[in-house]
Amino acid sequence: MIETYKLLTGKYDQQVALTLPKNVTGEYFTRVNCNKLLVKRCKYELRKNIFSNRIVNMWNSLPDYVVMSDTTNTFKNRFDAHWKHRDFLYHYRATYTGTGD
Repeated sequence: MIETYKLLTGKYDQQVALTLPKNVTGEYFTRVNCNKLLVKRCKYELRKNIFSNRIVNMWNSLPDYVVMSDTTNTFKNRFDAHWKHRDFLYHYRATYTGTGD
């Protein structure tokens, strides 16, 4: 998630960094956070497991106060506080299906 934050806020060189498409249209634009990523549909299993597809659901479920942090350290602290009591943080085999309530 920290790398996603850095990619979306321009902490890396934009000419060599991965571009993550933002969802600027649609009915869910104003829900949860204002920097939602576009969910891409994949035909092949190999494409489903790349970084840019794995992080979309988790990023879109984060609340606005976490996503709109000013600095990377602020994002880290808010992200840790948000996911403090989640099973996903401590158990790497846990499946993620929540909406980030």
